[in-house]
Amino acid sequence: MHRMAIRSCAIGLMSLSAAGCATVTDEPPMAGAGSCDADASQALVGQMANQDLAAMAMRQSGAGVLRWIPPDSAVTMDFREDRLNISYDRGLIVTAIRCG
Repeated sequence: MHRMAIRSCAIGLMSLSAAGCATVTDEPPMAGAGSCDADASQALVGQMANQDLAAMAMRQSGAGVLRWIPPDSAVTMDFREDRLNISYDRGLIVTAIRCG
């Protein structure tokens, strides 16, 4: 049963990421409108990817846009100084937090 819950959550996160710059909710967490600084969010690496983590990372980084990056996915190479990228693995554990 626990395995099904993780799979359902993973599918939900992947479907959000398919939309491009996806957010965890319908309303993007508006933390900042300026440039992104991921240094303050590095303590979140290794934690479970979820809505609360996303909101905290957005506040800490000052980013205005969030993009989830699921495992084994292709992403655009365009650089946005206001975008926070959160990568996670198959277990929904955050593996990297970067700007761009």
